[in-house]
Amino acid sequence: MVAYQPDPWSALGDPTRKAIFELLADRPRPVGELARELPVSRPAVSQHLRVLKDAGLVMDLPVGTRRIYRIDPDGLASLRAELDRFWGKALLAYKAAVEQPTEEENA
Repeated sequence: MVAYQPDPWSALGDPTRKAIFELLADRPRPVGELARELPVSRPAVSQHLRVLKDAGLVMDLPVGTRRIYRIDPDGLASLRAELDRFWGKALLAYKAAVEQPTEEENA
């Protein structure tokens, strides 16, 4: 049986998960601290963190009885690589459009 792994872009499509990701971009935090910053319960934050973790966007580190969450640099690098690929395609399409002769130039 193949395990389901959420797509990072879909995971960030949820406003609460995006807010959690943005908070973790500032610095690593435990679940309780994240929950105090958001209008959702601590169990809900834990569920959102699980989706982000399964999508490869965050990682956790046990510290005593708590888990500290932080952005996974490999997951962030993967997102950036995808954006760079899209940006490269957009620039090539723009270059082709600019270099294409107009009807007036063809006449």
